[in-house]
Amino acid sequence: MLDAIIIFSFILAVAGVGFYSIELLPDAALDRVTNIEALRLVFAAFAAILGGAVGLRFQTAYRRLESQVREMPFEIILTRAIGLVIGLLIANLMLAPLFLLPIPADFSFIKPLVAVVGSIVLAYTGMNLADTHGRGLLRLINPNTVETLLVEGTLKPASTKVLDTSCIIDGRIETLLETGFLEGQLLVPQFVLQELQQVADASKDQKRVRGRRGLEILNRIKTVYPDRILINSIDYDDITTVDAKLVRFAQEINGTLLTNDYNLSKVASVQKVPVLNVNDLVNAVRPTYLPGDNIDLKILKEGKEPSQGIGYLDDGTMVVVEEGSNYVGGELRVVVTSALQTSAGRMIFAKPQASALA
Repeated sequence: MLDAIIIFSFILAVAGVGFYSIELLPDAALDRVTNIEALRLVFAAFAAILGGAVGLRFQTAYRRLESQVREMPFEIILTRAIGLVIGLLIANLMLAPLFLLPIPADFSFIKPLVAVVGSIVLAYTGMNLADTHGRGLLRLINPNTVETLLVEGTLKPASTKVLDTSCIIDGRIETLLETGFLEGQLLVPQFVLQELQQVADASKDQKRVRGRRGLEILNRIKTVYPDRILINSIDYDDITTVDAKLVRFAQEINGTLLTNDYNLSKVASVQKVPVLNVNDLVNAVRPTYLPGDNIDLKILKEGKEPSQGIGYLDDGTMVVVEEGSNYVGGELRVVVTSALQTSAGRMIFAKPQASALA
């Protein structure tokens, strides 16, 4: 309705200008016209067409401006409005003496011209200064608001997390959400959902089970956290691999890639995309064992070397015990000699306590 009113108003206004504009024609030209009213209608018709084109252009620009204002953060709108008002006030105070100056009648047009131009320039300058120093304006209005802290940089909003297929299938994302350690919006691109469905439809039983488990986990967290999980329909026809699409998507939205894929995390880091590797988090919260620490361990199997024995801690960390092959199936106390920790996992090397003391 508003669009029609804008276009019709332009048509009516410009048609009226065209209807009465023949008065501006020279008298000699008007004397040659036999039907003044018909000429008025012709001028009005052409002016109405021109007004419709201008009105349509104005309506499109208005809708574009309205869309930009809707997407603009509230604090920017507030600071720009304040800057606009301050600029207009300064313009009125500075230009007021101009109207007291004695200017000849032939140059009387200078006063309103300078007033209009000066008001526009100072209003625009005020808005630009508000964009630059908006944090100061917000702090003057209310120094303790969250918006002020966000604009100042004291507080930073949580970045959007982009989930990959391996992270969903892994299942630990559900626990992170339950404990509250994961903040921000979670996005699942449509191409990740398609890959998850392909895994669930795979011919191999083990692969099919993993895919179905991932879909079940995604459905559960979507039900429990409907406002946190969003499915994004974006796709890239010019990119073939899902990993490359994930990196491109995270770059475009300035998001953080959430994964447990070691290779993907390294590729994303090279391309300056922030990465949260779930394995890094797990390794960070695992107990740290230093050389010389004692561990009570059950030896489950032999290692690659003839004298090695393999055991596992409660968190799944593999412990390689030198001279431990003779203790397979039994428990013994071992002494840590060294540890190797990477994003792909952690490994601890140890030897029997008796051997270490000897």
